[in-house]
Amino acid sequence: MSVFKDKVLLITGGTGSFGNAVLRRFLDSDIREIRIFSRDEKKQDDMRHRLQNPKVKFYIGDVRDRQSVDSAMTGVDYIFSAAALKQVPSCEFFPVEAVKTNVLGTDNVLLSAIAHGVKNVVVLSTDKAAYPINAMGMSKAMMEKVAYARARELGDGNNTTTICCTRYGNVMASRGSVIPLWVSQMEQGLPITITDPNMTRFMMTLDDAVDLVIYAFTHGKNGDLFVQKAPASTLVTLAHALKELYAKVNPKYGETEIKVIGTRHGEKLYETLVTREEMVRAIDMGEYYRIPCDTRDLNYDKFFTQGDSEIETIEDYHSHNTKRLDVEGMKELLTKLRFVRQDLGLEAKETSVEIKSE
Repeated sequence: MSVFKDKVLLITGGTGSFGNAVLRRFLDSDIREIRIFSRDEKKQDDMRHRLQNPKVKFYIGDVRDRQSVDSAMTGVDYIFSAAALKQVPSCEFFPVEAVKTNVLGTDNVLLSAIAHGVKNVVVLSTDKAAYPINAMGMSKAMMEKVAYARARELGDGNNTTTICCTRYGNVMASRGSVIPLWVSQMEQGLPITITDPNMTRFMMTLDDAVDLVIYAFTHGKNGDLFVQKAPASTLVTLAHALKELYAKVNPKYGETEIKVIGTRHGEKLYETLVTREEMVRAIDMGEYYRIPCDTRDLNYDKFFTQGDSEIETIEDYHSHNTKRLDVEGMKELLTKLRFVRQDLGLEAKETSVEIKSE
C-alpha cells in the first residue's frame, strides 16, 4: 500500500458495497484520509457510527451537482468513481435518471478532478456496458465513452491527471445481488426464483473488484480499460451450490424448491466483459486484460476506407465461453463471502449487519 502512503482518496458512492470493501482494505493501511462522498445521509451516519475512525471523512453531496463535487475535491490525490444507478429495472423505467447520475455525474467528477489536479481517477463500469441492451448498460457504456474522451483530451504525456476504467461482472452479494435474495427465500421457506436456469454470469467477490481497481490504479495509462478474467456460473448451478451450503445450517434448506419464473425485461442470457472489437486491442496481463484507449481522431476517412479484417477472427470474452464453475467450484467461491461464512459459523457474526450483503 506504499503508493497510498499519506495520500487522500475520494470514493464517490462511497457508502455502497464497493466503498465498504475499500474501507475494509485500506483502514489499517498508511493512507492518510478516505473521503466518502454520497447523497445518502442515513448510510453515512450508519457508517460513521460503525467505524469511529478519524481517517474517514464524510461529504454529503450528489455527483449530479458539480458544486457539491468540487467541495469534496480540494486536496484529493486519488478517486475511485463508484457512484451509479445500477439496478436494471429502475433504470429501465427512469432512464433519464440513469443518464444524469451515470453519464453526466461521472463527467462532473472527471472535470472536477482535472480542475483540482487529482493524480489518478478510476471509473467503475460493468459488463452490461458491452453490447448494452438495457438502459443501465447503455448509460454505463456512455459513461465509459465520456471517460475515454476526457482521457484523450489529456493525452499520454499528461503529468497531472490519469483517467482509466474498470469493467467487471456480477459482484457476488453486493447490494441488489441475487445471492442474498435467494438465501432470504430459503430462510422464509419460499422457493428460489430463477429467471433462466441456463443464464450465465461472471462471478467476482468484492475483494476481486477492489483488486481490479487497485491494479488499474497502479498500471493504468490515460484511457485504459481493465478487465479481470473471471469464472462464470449458470444460475441453476449457483442455486444448487447455495442449497448444499445452507443444508449445513439446516437440512430443510437443501430441499428448497427451485422455481423458474422467466427472463426479466432487460436481462441477457449471458454477459460480455470484452467485445471482439476490444479484444483485437486487448493486452493479456495474466489475470487481467488491458485495453488501451482508441486514440484515433475524428478523421472520417479512417472509418470509411480503412477497416480491420482481424476483428472477424476474434471472439468476444463472455460468460458463456469463460471458465465454467461446477457446483463444488461455486461453493468454494461462495464461502469467501463474509455473510455466508458467518451463516455457516466459520466466523463471528457482525451485530450491526442489517441485510445480507457485502
